[in-house]
Amino acid sequence: MKRIILIALGIAAVGGMIFAYLQMSKERAAEREREKPVASESEIHRNAGGETVITMDDEARKQIGLTILPLAAAQLQPEVKGYGRVLDPALLSAAATELVSARATGEASQKELARLQALAGQNNASARALEAAQAAASRDAAQSELARMRFVVAWGKAIASREDLPDFLESLSSGESSLVRIDLLAGELLKTQPMGARLFVFSDETNSVEANFIGPATAVDAQTQGQGFLFLVKSRQTGFAPGAAVIGYLKISGDARSGVMIPRGAVVRFNGRPWIYLQMGGQTFVRREISEERPLAEGWFAAQGVKAGDLVVVSGAQMLLSEEQKYQIRVGD
Repeated sequence: MKRIILIALGIAAVGGMIFAYLQMSKERAAEREREKPVASESEIHRNAGGETVITMDDEARKQIGLTILPLAAAQLQPEVKGYGRVLDPALLSAAATELVSARATGEASQKELARLQALAGQNNASARALEAAQAAASRDAAQSELARMRFVVAWGKAIASREDLPDFLESLSSGESSLVRIDLLAGELLKTQPMGARLFVFSDETNSVEANFIGPATAVDAQTQGQGFLFLVKSRQTGFAPGAAVIGYLKISGDARSGVMIPRGAVVRFNGRPWIYLQMGGQTFVRREISEERPLAEGWFAAQGVKAGDLVVVSGAQMLLSEEQKYQIRVGD
């Protein structure tokens, strides 16, 4: 009986192994089928310019779910790209508090001096008291001027001369507005002041924020060594917390550039560069690199390599890139 049981267990084990092998074979076959490119080997090649060309019939296009739209003409005001950060309003508030305190002390000393001068004119104040008041007023006036100079050196005349400085500081401290510094790359120099800027949080270039130019930065950043500018974002914005890294496109004077607006969904990243798929014929698509692109609220602005009216894949571009990669893997095997 024991021998029969062992034989039965052996048969069951062998049967289980055979079943598992068959199931694994089915899964591998299904996986190979999924990895099989929609376009066959003969349908993917390179043109004379070295661009990848994919040819697909209507059934393959339907399977991938391609959506194709013509590119729209667009214009973009000249811009210079820079990098920066949202400044901590606590540092500005501390400098402003020092300035206000020094001014208040200076004003109080001047009032005390004027009072003693009036009393001295009536022979009701000693010469010693008057001299002490004059010395205090001179000292406090010098301290007030020193605080003003420190403030101007650190934050610039544009902020130091604001008549609404207390309200300005309150807006920054509450997060209702943000103060941003943008630095150009070392060696770049603007001869005229920017007219404003489009700002993006470094981790998200899909949403731009308009910012007003305040004034030039008074000191060179120790790391960037580039020309710096201060901008004000006048509304509460997600991600613009103190210290947040920001990308800025500074608007400068000059003629607008002509180009096209590329929908955001049309752009795919490959080898660290941006690409789009253009429909060159009913069943032919070319992957083309776009250069000098600028992020906008609606998508990307491009001035070279494409023109208005070109048909671009706006949905399914990533699937086309995947088909390319599947084909490369298949050829490599």
